[in-house]
Amino acid sequence: MYRSGFSALVCGLFRPLALLVILSSIAHSQTTTPNAQPQPSSKPSPSLEKEFFRNILNDQVDIWTLPFHMSREDTKLLAPIGLTSAALIATDRRSANELTENGGSKSRVRISLQVSRLGSLYTTGGIATTFYLAGVAKHDSRARETGILGGEALIDAGIVDTVLKEVTQRPRPMVPDPKDDFFDGGLSFPSGHATSAWALATVVANEYHDHKAVQVAAYALASAVSVSRFTARAHFLSDTFVGSVIGYGIGRFVYKKHHVESMNENNQTSSLRKGDWIPSVAPLYSRKDRTYGLALTWRH
Repeated sequence: MYRSGFSALVCGLFRPLALLVILSSIAHSQTTTPNAQPQPSSKPSPSLEKEFFRNILNDQVDIWTLPFHMSREDTKLLAPIGLTSAALIATDRRSANELTENGGSKSRVRISLQVSRLGSLYTTGGIATTFYLAGVAKHDSRARETGILGGEALIDAGIVDTVLKEVTQRPRPMVPDPKDDFFDGGLSFPSGHATSAWALATVVANEYHDHKAVQVAAYALASAVSVSRFTARAHFLSDTFVGSVIGYGIGRFVYKKHHVESMNENNQTSSLRKGDWIPSVAPLYSRKDRTYGLALTWRH
C-alpha cells in the first residue's frame, strides 16, 4: 500500500537510480586510455597514490553529473532497477512486519548484526588497507592496486550514501509509528553497510577476475552483509537492494576508470599468475564464544 510520500519519493529517486544505471553501463563499456609511455609491468602507476584524493574529487564530479548524460541504452537498465526498487519500497513495511511475526527471535537479530559488521567501515577499510600493505610488503602490484582502488571506492560510496540518507530521511524498521516512510528524520535509505561491502567486493572481484574463488568469496560476503541488514531489522529490503546496486556500480566505475592497463591480462599471464600471492577470504564465527571475524590470508 502506497504512503503519502511515495509519489514524491519516486521523483526524488529518479536521479540516484539513473546514476546507478549509468555507473554500471559506463563501467561495462569504458576502457582505460593508454598512457603515452607504458608503465613497467612490475610496478603500479604511482599516480594512484599521489592522486588519490584528487581522483576521489573527480569521481564525485563524474558520479553526480552522470544522470544528465543518459543515453537510450542507459534506460534499458534504469527500468528494471527502478521497478524493482519501487516494488520493494511499496511492500517494505509488510515484509518487515512479516519478518518480525515469523520467527523474529533475538538470536537471529544478534547473529545478523554480527554478520553485518563485515560491511562496517572498520572492516571494509581494514581489508582494503591489508591488501595495500600486503601488496607493498610482497611487491605484489595487483594487491597494492586493489587496496588503493578499494579505499577510493569506499570513500566514494560513503559520500554518495551519506548524501542520499540526508535527502531521503527514512526512518528505520524499528521505528514503531513514523509519520511517513520517507522525509521523517531517519537515516535508513540506503544501507551504508551494503554499499560499502559491494563497493569493495566489486573492486576485489574485478582485480582478481581470473580467480573464480576470489570472486565468489567477495560477492558472497557482500550478499551476506546485505541480507543480514534486513534480517537484523536495521534496514528495509529496498534499503539493502539500492545500497547493493550503488556499491556495485561505484566499485566497477572506480576500477574501470583508474585500473592500470599494464596490469591487465597480458602482463598477468607472464608475471602475476606465476609469482603473485592470491588472497583467500573466509568468515569466522564462534557461537559458543559469541565472537565473529574475517580471515584474510595469501597463498601462492
